[in-house]
Amino acid sequence: MAKHSKSIPGRGVRVADQIQRDLAEIIAYELKDPRVGMITITEVQVTPDYAHAKVFFTMLNDTPEAVQNAVAGLRAAAGFIRGQLGRRLTIHATPELHFVHDASTARGIELSKLIDQANATRAKDADD
Repeated sequence: MAKHSKSIPGRGVRVADQIQRDLAEIIAYELKDPRVGMITITEVQVTPDYAHAKVFFTMLNDTPEAVQNAVAGLRAAAGFIRGQLGRRLTIHATPELHFVHDASTARGIELSKLIDQANATRAKDADD
């Protein structure tokens, strides 16, 4: 008798990784919505029953308008993307996709600039 999938360690992580790879390919090559430009899928979190997947993405253009347009485009195309994903995955249920903008990259850049400014100020104070 086959073991239940929840007893296989790390299966959820492997499924999330596969979904991430497939979504990146589908969005880049098959999605025609002009609101969705160049985006990068940074992470996918899947519920234990594979019913829902939270998809985190970043964009080069992180203006609020561009992010809002991209989220609207991805939500509008979620059914198409889910259908394409269902053809590629071999799991019992294709998850419902929830797209979330990942602002961690922009926040990291801001923090890096603050650290650089603090170091420059400290170096200037040390020279005086």
